[in-house]
Amino acid sequence: MKTRQKDRDNPQPESPWNEIRPGLWMGGHVRAGEEPVVVGREFDLVLSLYQRDGHGPPIGVEHHFAEMPDGPLSEAQIAEVERFAVLAAEAVRAGRSTLVRCHAGLNRSGLVVAQTLVELGLTVPEAIALVRQRRSPWALHNELFVQYLESGLPTARLLVGLGS
Repeated sequence: MKTRQKDRDNPQPESPWNEIRPGLWMGGHVRAGEEPVVVGREFDLVLSLYQRDGHGPPIGVEHHFAEMPDGPLSEAQIAEVERFAVLAAEAVRAGRSTLVRCHAGLNRSGLVVAQTLVELGLTVPEAIALVRQRRSPWALHNELFVQYLESGLPTARLLVGLGS
């Protein structure tokens, strides 16, 4: 399964992760130049949409993984985005430091983080703007993911399911 887009015109962020709002972080498994990013005990909860051996987090840190492509999502994958966004929002409300990550920390993590921000009360345009401001102007450059957010994930899930 294809798990990420190769787009050399969109630079990877320099920072391993960025705080999008208090307690909610967005990042990747690599940063500029494919430098590995390893998560230790910096976070209480780590939600991964891409996985590499040796990139953490260590045993004892709550970690959820759902493999997801950086492209069209299935009905089940959109449901996982919704589930991860609810997990992240609940953790942030409880004061738990939460990292959402994918390969470079731009699209898949951006989709979950933007939906988490919606769960926390922002509008979709506000959420997208905040992700791009705090992580990278290249965040959410996958227009399909922006369309999922703009139509609402439950509607996107339903529409994708109808096409199956």
